[in-house]
Amino acid sequence: MSVSVGDSAETTRTVTEQVLEHFAEATGDRNPIHFDEGYAATTRFGGRIAHGLLVGGIISSLLANDLPGPGTVYLGQELSFRAPVRIGDEVRCEVDVTEVGERGRVTLATRAWVGDTLVVDGVARVLAPG
Repeated sequence: MSVSVGDSAETTRTVTEQVLEHFAEATGDRNPIHFDEGYAATTRFGGRIAHGLLVGGIISSLLANDLPGPGTVYLGQELSFRAPVRIGDEVRCEVDVTEVGERGRVTLATRAWVGDTLVVDGVARVLAPG
């Protein structure tokens, strides 16, 4: 697969209770801010929020499945969490190729939104398949 600057892909996922449970099961992260409404209500967020790296995982799936696609290997990811994602939110993730280097090295802008709110902003560096 050939990857060029300007290529982009996006996906949308809904954050459900089941998704949160599966993420916690896979990672062991059971922080009460994600699972205990009483506790979460006392925080600056005023209620439960999703794991930030859950959104990072959605971005990872977009890189692995769509752009650059199957066989992609992560080299690095920078993520800036701009706003909380809550249970029931529909998260739209987008990746855009910003640089294609030697030996299949690709840099992509990575972003996620809930509605018009940017919730995650970052940069991924990967080895493209091939």
